[in-house]
Amino acid sequence: MEEQIFIQTNPPTVPVPPEPKKQFPIKLMIIVGGVILLAVIAFLLFKSFTNNKTNNVEITWWGLWEDNSVISPLISEYEQANPKVKIKYINQSKQDYRERLTNALAKGEGPDIFRFHNTWVPMFRGNLDYVPSSVMNASDFAKDYYPVASSDLSSGTGFVGIPLEYDALTLYINEDIFALAAKEPPTTWDELKRLAIELTKKDEQGTIIQSGVALGRTENVDHWQEILGLMMLQNGANMTKPTGKLAEDALTFYTVFSSVDGVWDVTLPSSTAAFAGGKLAMYFGPSWRSFNIMEQNSSLKFRTVPVPQLPKAGASNPDTTYATYWAEGVWAKSKNKAAAWDFLKFIATKESLTKLYANASRQRLFGEPYPRVDMADLLKEHPLLGSIITRAPYAQSWYLASRTFDGPTGINSLLSKYFEDAINAVNSGTPADKALEAVEQGVTQVLGQYGLISK
Repeated sequence: MEEQIFIQTNPPTVPVPPEPKKQFPIKLMIIVGGVILLAVIAFLLFKSFTNNKTNNVEITWWGLWEDNSVISPLISEYEQANPKVKIKYINQSKQDYRERLTNALAKGEGPDIFRFHNTWVPMFRGNLDYVPSSVMNASDFAKDYYPVASSDLSSGTGFVGIPLEYDALTLYINEDIFALAAKEPPTTWDELKRLAIELTKKDEQGTIIQSGVALGRTENVDHWQEILGLMMLQNGANMTKPTGKLAEDALTFYTVFSSVDGVWDVTLPSSTAAFAGGKLAMYFGPSWRSFNIMEQNSSLKFRTVPVPQLPKAGASNPDTTYATYWAEGVWAKSKNKAAAWDFLKFIATKESLTKLYANASRQRLFGEPYPRVDMADLLKEHPLLGSIITRAPYAQSWYLASRTFDGPTGINSLLSKYFEDAINAVNSGTPADKALEAVEQGVTQVLGQYGLISK
């Protein structure tokens, strides 16, 4: 048999072996892994650093009046308990304070905490942070502080400041003059008027050599704003619309001490200087004026009594006095609001306020009067502070205030100018109703500027 040969015309395709896989160089893998590891470590270190930096907070506090030596012990106590928080207290000059504060806030360079007058809330409404409920809720605020503070420091939906002190208008008595005349301090305005005439002495030329009371003028009566405001509020005048008989009677009564009774005139020195000099029987001012008086005459014997009142319809009707004080607020744009409020919570406690008072008392007659209701008993018998503390529950306030250093465009300065013109006009013979017409227009303009009334 012949051998059969099969010829394959399309030989099968031989599969091509796959291209060998490229292998990542081991050295490169090690390098890349090391870089990634270093990046992770660097990230973790950076995160840790930034967290630590965030936790270390510096709070800037713009204060007034109190020296660093008074504040520093409380700051140190807080910092020891909170080692990651530092408090930088800067005692500001009173001159141009409000303008400097306003400018700093506008530039985004404001302090975390700043002091402001109780009448300044409308001017700083957009810059003041609300007191967090974790610091103090509304019911606690109303319970802890006098009603006037709850009224003054409320804005919108909450409170915008915490007072560390309280003050109000009070009546200073020269004890030697009263003892020599065998007189008792007045409790009503009628009594004060009669005593003022009796205690005024003049020489042969009619020059006043001893005044019964400093009232009736604006040029040389310190705190005339608060005095007139007190008279008008006691008389029931509407301060936002200061016209009508109630306002007229108050304005007229203020001026009669100069224009009619002749117990005070423009030739005399400032009322503070006259009282310190022993030539003034009765003087109106807040408690802090005691420091000025003692600086000028350390041997002067004086005390304070509650401000006079109008006759009351009933014995239970409360006495009205006029509050003027300062509070601490937190800047709404502060990056450290939580820490700032925590510090204010600490320094506003009874324990801290007691220490502040003690620190200040080592340098002067007394510290700042306590703003808390639950601390009233500590000062109600004080010869200089008792008169304001016992009447604090019934205090009222308004934007007519002196010595706030709010500048020429501030609410206090603007309103004072209108009332000053009215007093001067009445002293020159203008009827009170005519003088108050310009006051009403001015009050409407100023308060309307701050959204307090409709123009």
